[in-house]
Amino acid sequence: MNDMLLPLLRGLVVTIELTLAAVALAVVIALAAGLARMSPRRALAWVAAVYIEVFRGTSALVQLFWFYFVLPFFGIELSAFAAGTLVLALNTGAYGAEVVRGAVLAVPRGQLDASAALNMGRLQTLWRIVLPQAFPAMLPPAGNLAIELLKNSALVSLITITELTFAAQLVRAESLRSAEIFGLVLVLYFAVALCVTAGMRLLERRASRGLERGGA
Repeated sequence: MNDMLLPLLRGLVVTIELTLAAVALAVVIALAAGLARMSPRRALAWVAAVYIEVFRGTSALVQLFWFYFVLPFFGIELSAFAAGTLVLALNTGAYGAEVVRGAVLAVPRGQLDASAALNMGRLQTLWRIVLPQAFPAMLPPAGNLAIELLKNSALVSLITITELTFAAQLVRAESLRSAEIFGLVLVLYFAVALCVTAGMRLLERRASRGLERGGA
């Protein structure tokens, strides 16, 4: 059993590292693209809209191959880990941008009118009024996107990153114990997904308590 478990655990570590890096980058991308999509500057809004639609409307697998195999023809070479992280972040960030936009638009208009009456600038209103109220609404769909990113991380096995799925394929090729190996892989993915869900629910509770204190 150890000869099967240890390589899978090493692959799981790579999967977790890849997921954490991609999630961190996706959060930044989603916030930037979601806010840019609502910008009064039409050029900025147009660029954000093109990015969102392209990455939502094309295959993540094709995006991965494009970044890893095609970009070198243009003089841009990325390591397998960098390409995988970037593609997962860009793909998830495109969906996250719409989550950000929807949450921001859901903030009551009266809040914006009140900030304008207090002579608050656009950035001040955004950071002090809008985002604190929009943040709790972003968390549930953001948790779903984080789990989707975790599952999509298996795609990077196709560019030779020895993450959990690739490690499972190597072990299966040596032992031919497909049922045990992939059953264990399912359990490991499920365990990580449960940890992500628990973490997001903790954030949701804290954000909700913070919002209640702010509104009290």
